[in-house]
Amino acid sequence: MTGTADHPDGKPVTSAEVVNQVEGYLLWQARVAEAERRARAFTEPMQWLTTAQREEIEEHYVRDCLLRARADLQRVADRCRALRGEYEERYRQLRARCLTLVLAVLAVLAAAGILALAVARP
Repeated sequence: MTGTADHPDGKPVTSAEVVNQVEGYLLWQARVAEAERRARAFTEPMQWLTTAQREEIEEHYVRDCLLRARADLQRVADRCRALRGEYEERYRQLRARCLTLVLAVLAVLAAAGILALAVARP
């Protein structure tokens, strides 16, 4: 990996993004290994199966597990994006409220200062 990788938009890939990609790859490979282990455990008691039948059932089992896992991950990712949008909107509203409050306090202080100056003048 001597070359530099860039996003399609030309921005360089950060080390955090690389770590996230590697972590995702390793997690997926662990999921594949777990599906394969469970497939073998599923077919193990079926001694009457031929080797080809066993392999076919295991392949189907793994494929089904991985399809379900991918769908689960997609649902989680979709929910994360939805939550992020909701939190960003709430944060924007909170910032607007805080700004409004600060401006109101400053206006009250300015009015009090003007009133104090007006009262202090003879």
